[in-house]
Amino acid sequence: MTSERDVVGMPEIARRAGVGQATLYRHFPDRHALTSAVIAYQVERLEACVAATRQQPAAFRPMLDAVLRAQVTMRPLVRLARRLEPAVQGRYLRRIVTLLAEPLRRAQEHGHVRRDLEPGDLVLIFTMVEGVLEGTLDGEVEARAAAGRTIDLALDGVFRT
Repeated sequence: MTSERDVVGMPEIARRAGVGQATLYRHFPDRHALTSAVIAYQVERLEACVAATRQQPAAFRPMLDAVLRAQVTMRPLVRLARRLEPAVQGRYLRRIVTLLAEPLRRAQEHGHVRRDLEPGDLVLIFTMVEGVLEGTLDGEVEARAAAGRTIDLALDGVFRT
């Protein structure tokens, strides 16, 4: 469950970034604008990774693994993203799935991935990881460990050895 204590304020973000609050607010008028910019940056990084591994169908597993583990390590960003308007959230999610669709198809063609996996099924995997993170009541360390195990199990179910 998300609480206010889980979210870092703009003054703290400015301090950690080593910039003045005025500079931060000049570029990002509010937390939603900053969140959108960080998500857009992460999507651009994924886009570059997809482009760099275009001819490497086996690279889909480490790529998907990295995306899922980023979902775990970037918990504050995920929590902030869930505060964005649903249309904005949906746009980012569709973009990520669209980026992963082609590497998924190539991995399937080369026998690395189950043939019945569809790009939309990736959302189910993201949701499973999110559910484990949010549903583990034993603390952050335990939630991360449980999410890591969930990722391993999900990927083992999707990929062929």
